[in-house]
Formats: sequence, structure tokens, C-alpha cells
Amino acid sequence: MAQEIPTEQWAQVVEETGKPVVYKKIPVQKPGPDEVLVNVKYSGVCHTDLHAVNGDWPLATKLPLVGGHEGAGVVVARGSLVEDVEIGDYAGIKWINGTCLNCTFCQQSDEPLCAKALLSGYTVDGSFQQYAIAKAAHIARIPKDCDLEAISPILCAGITVYKGLKESGVRPGQTVAIVGAGGGLGSMACQYAKAMGLDIIAIDAGDEKKAMTAKLGAQHFVDFSTSKNVVSDVKAATSDGLGPHAVILVAVNEKPFQQAAEYVRPRGTVVAIGLPAGAYLRAPVFESVIKMITIKGSYVGNRSDSAEAIEFFRRGLIKAPFKTVGLSELQSVYDLMQKGAIAGRYVVDTSR
Repeated sequence: MAQEIPTEQWAQVVEETGKPVVYKKIPVQKPGPDEVLVNVKYSGVCHTDLHAVNGDWPLATKLPLVGGHEGAGVVVARGSLVEDVEIGDYAGIKWINGTCLNCTFCQQSDEPLCAKALLSGYTVDGSFQQYAIAKAAHIARIPKDCDLEAISPILCAGITVYKGLKESGVRPGQTVAIVGAGGGLGSMACQYAKAMGLDIIAIDAGDEKKAMTAKLGAQHFVDFSTSKNVVSDVKAATSDGLGPHAVILVAVNEKPFQQAAEYVRPRGTVVAIGLPAGAYLRAPVFESVIKMITIKGSYVGNRSDSAEAIEFFRRGLIKAPFKTVGLSELQSVYDLMQKGAIAGRYVVDTSR
């Protein structure tokens, strides 16, 4: 039997950038012909959501805005053109809410680069509400044997770091350094890297993050807050002292992006994923040339990457460390995030 859909719902709304979010009731929208309506049960909280609240990225948000792009829930309505999604299916609201499906990028499986991409919780309303809209072609297809609470952080953080590891070209048995390893993205990058057979150097600060990353599969830890020479310490953590084969940058400030090119090994790859506001990538030209290193950006995964990342989770290889709070408490999560005081990930329960 189809679920009765209310006309109003609770949501966290950004009414003005730079100001606290407002917990209030808003209307429940109806899906268009190619869309589905998802009853969001849980939604992970990503650092991107904080950027949307602060308005500090060079990308305009819609206002008022419902943030969130890691929403896991149940399909409760679908548009007239949707035939491959059933009422009752588990579905995820991802960062890529929809694309044109016709441009060069969409046709070559680079749909995140589509100029007409709709971004959940940024250019369209996202998952910090009880009922959210998404294009049927772009929802994450979540198997019924998956726990919706636990899988929600996979829908951005997991997919994003998995894509970054693929982009790095690193192979089983090789070494990857994960910068920001104790955060929401980094904690999952450690697990995907372990599942892919990599030797992991976790780079972060503090004993709590050292202990957590060790449990998640990191064989080495470099504490940038106490290290006298991060570059030397990272190189020393590799068996031959040449540095890691790849560096995955999920840090939220600029400095680590400048250091990576110095400690990655010759022919190594530096993958920038984190998006610190106003930051720049700088690397020594001489070293970069004679070491023949690659520096590249990696954006969110495509639909195939998403399905693969979810399958790692379904098999029990990925368990995102998270804490759950009510949707009404979202602002307190942002406050902690602003202070850099979060290890792992927060998930909001939309029922409270």
C-alpha cells in the first residue's frame, strides 16, 4: 500500500547565507514527470553543506535553500515517465541531483561535469527535509539489505573518495597517503583503500584520529600538528623512503595541498578532492617536472562509480563511523564542523 504523503514537512532552511539554519515547516513538493519523491529517513552532513550555509564558494546557492546531499530513504511517489523505479524502493539523494544526459560529458560518463547539472542542497533543495525530489536517472539505487542510517554518508563521502582512489591509478600493494584521514571523507577513504589492498599513511592531528584511522586500516600515522617535518615523516613511512605512490587530499585548509607534491614519489599522483574556500594549489615546478608527478582534481563519481561504491558497503567492507542526531539539531553539527571538532561523520534523523 502506498504511503500517505503529507502536505507539509519539517526541514532545515538556509534563509540567508552566513546565518544559522532555520528549522521550520515547508510544503512537500510533487515530483515532475522524470522525477521521484523520496521520503528521506537519514542524511549525512558533509563539509560542502557548511560551505552552502556560509556562502563562501564561488558558486551561487539558491535561497531559501534546503541543504543536504547524502539522503537515504524510500521512494513514495514517481513521475509519469519513470518506469524503472518502484514505489517502496530504497533510494539515495546524491550531490548530482540531475543532468541533461545529452551533452558530451553526460555521454562519456562524466555527467558530474555537465553544465546543466543540478546540485542537491546547493542549486536545488536537498536532503535536510523529510521529503526530497530528485531526477529518477540520478538517484542512488540502494539494495534493500542495506541499512539506511549507515549508508547515508556513502552517498557523497564514500562515492567521492572511491572515485578519487580510482583516479589516482594506485594499485594493490602500493602506498597511498590520505590527508585529512580522520574526517568524514578521510575515514571512508581509509576503508576503501584497505579494501583495494593499499598500504595507507593517514595524515591528520590528534590521538583520537590516530586511533580511529588505525582501526579503519591505516598502517601509518603522521600527526601534522606535532611533526617537525611532515614531508620527511611521510616519506619515512614508506618502505623504500621514496614517498607514497598517490596522495588523496581531503583536507579542509590550504597548506596540505602545497606539501603533497614534495613528498609524493616520482611518477606519483596527487589527487585534490577537498575544497577549502579560496585555496590554491601550488607546487615547486622543478621538483614536479623532474619527478614527473601528476597533479589532478577529482570531483564526485558518476552513476557507475556510485553503484560500485555502494556495493563495497553492501558487502560489509565499508562502515562509516558516524554519530546520529535529530534533524532539529543540525546547527549544532555545523558549529562543531566550523571548529574542526568532528571525527568521522554526523548523520541526521529526519524524524526528530
